[in-house]
Amino acid sequence: MSDSKAPSDLDAVRHLQEAVGRIKTELGKVIVGQEEVIDQLMMSILGRGHCLLMGVPGLAKTLMISTLARTLNLSFNRIQFTPDLMPSDITGTEIIEEDRSSGNAAFKFIAGPIFANVILADEINRTPPKTQAALLEAMQEHQVSAAGTAMPLAAPFFVLATQNPIEQEGTYPLPEAQLDRFMFMVHVHYPSADEELRIIQQTTSDYVGDVRQVLSGAEIESLQELVRRVPVSDHVVRYAMEFARRTRVQTEEAADFCKEWLAWGAGPRASQYLILAGKARAVLAGRHFVSGEDIRAVAKPVLRHRIIVNFSAEAEGISSDTVIEKLIESVPRNESEITSDGRLSKVLGSEDPQ
Repeated sequence: MSDSKAPSDLDAVRHLQEAVGRIKTELGKVIVGQEEVIDQLMMSILGRGHCLLMGVPGLAKTLMISTLARTLNLSFNRIQFTPDLMPSDITGTEIIEEDRSSGNAAFKFIAGPIFANVILADEINRTPPKTQAALLEAMQEHQVSAAGTAMPLAAPFFVLATQNPIEQEGTYPLPEAQLDRFMFMVHVHYPSADEELRIIQQTTSDYVGDVRQVLSGAEIESLQELVRRVPVSDHVVRYAMEFARRTRVQTEEAADFCKEWLAWGAGPRASQYLILAGKARAVLAGRHFVSGEDIRAVAKPVLRHRIIVNFSAEAEGISSDTVIEKLIESVPRNESEITSDGRLSKVLGSEDPQ
């Protein structure tokens, strides 16, 4: 049975690569540069995860997400998060509707913008935590509880959010429970000089990018299933687990530098997303297996919002990315370093055997 499925999966991997290539071509009509950000957005979508883009205003975060949505044949809603936004503005509300024929009045639920396949939560940290929490159930359970009823959201469903640096005025830190529901936190950086030149030339002319649709909802769900089927060896799973377990400062397994710099570590969802992101990265590279290099490549976007540095680290200028870089250096990489009981030895080894 597995032999008969193998060729079709390999064909599907090639189809996925072609589709992602076409999506990047369409995005390139509007977005200049940001290849790494686009790759991480695609990994998040293929892994059935949500993605949080972090960066100062003016870096085309919103334009990137809205353009990506245009390449997908899916329903799309943009929610502009503001300090006065209410939870019902997201999930929907009940109104009293009168039946003209009978004269009777009854409650009717009017669905909010959360009822779409792709949600752009723009400047998500501009609204208070009470309103941010309206997304929690939708992001985790893919349903909305309103008017005493649980209403499922159509698949595929993912939230692509933008966030301004929390040091900016008028922002609210996202609760840890909500941050943990995002598969990736992606840092969007300033463009290079050549990229900025192209941006200025393109946006100050009469050029208009004609973006075409590439993938349908059914195709996206099929590709998401393909990513889930990618096999992962036990030693790679344990390798991914070690990244999360070493950050848990309340346990004996925590690394010494994590105990020194972290106030809180990553939970099991971090290990799950490391594996899913590793699978998505492998498929995007045309491989049907996950290596340790895949785990290392996705460690920062998966972990950076799940570990909290303490005051001592902040005083020393230590960021979560610095801690993750040290984790990448310190976690053993060789399969032979994993003992039969699942524990890793302290001897640093070579790269993963292919």
